[in-house]
Amino acid sequence: MDITNRIVLIVGGTSGIGLGLAHRFADAGSTVIVGGRNTGTVQDLETVHIDVTDPASVLRARDEVLAKHPDLDVVVTMSGVMLIEDLRDPAHFTQAETTIQVNLLGTIRVIDAFTPHLIGRGSGDIVTVTSGIGFLPFPLMPTYGASKAGVHAYTESLRAHLDATGVHITELIPPAVANAGQEKLNPAALPLGDFLDEVITLVTESPTPNEIVVTAAERLRWAERDGTYAELMEQRSQSLSTLPGR
Repeated sequence: MDITNRIVLIVGGTSGIGLGLAHRFADAGSTVIVGGRNTGTVQDLETVHIDVTDPASVLRARDEVLAKHPDLDVVVTMSGVMLIEDLRDPAHFTQAETTIQVNLLGTIRVIDAFTPHLIGRGSGDIVTVTSGIGFLPFPLMPTYGASKAGVHAYTESLRAHLDATGVHITELIPPAVANAGQEKLNPAALPLGDFLDEVITLVTESPTPNEIVVTAAERLRWAERDGTYAELMEQRSQSLSTLPGR
């Protein structure tokens, strides 16, 4: 993927991986717009307010962006929440519903909003962002893993639907990345700068890979293939001991 002289919208780009990726595109010479609910924290890039759980907000953001940037040719959709759930307590459904609304349905809403524009151009890129947890669950955040697995499956189907339209579909599959204080919770989290360095190296390959899997994410993405799934799941299930009453 060429990341120079592109017009890029990153939905969920006001912090963390999204903001870091936005700066990498901008540094390479692209025009970047970042979208989110809390755009006031971004001072050096163009922003658009968007709430991916609100269909009207998504359409308003689309119209605003395309009015200013009719040649928009890259859409990255990565809004997400990671919520802890206790599946022994039916009250967890509130967290589950929120997670699906943001992570899965929010992704679909953004894609639906911009796909006709990109098809009409005859070229462009859509980048979805899943997670290693979508391939090897982290039981403390069960619906997060389910939502990211759903985005992966949806991405695969989207690629088939958009075949021969000139629109390329790329899935970014991060491991745990140290941002927003996560390095304090997970000492093994990959530093954000190192993650972005590897992502840019992979995404700018020609042809662009369908999946961007940095080295630290490979053990999650390929656990079933490598025969390590059961062992890793047992290790990751130990996190459930932190729930009250366990």
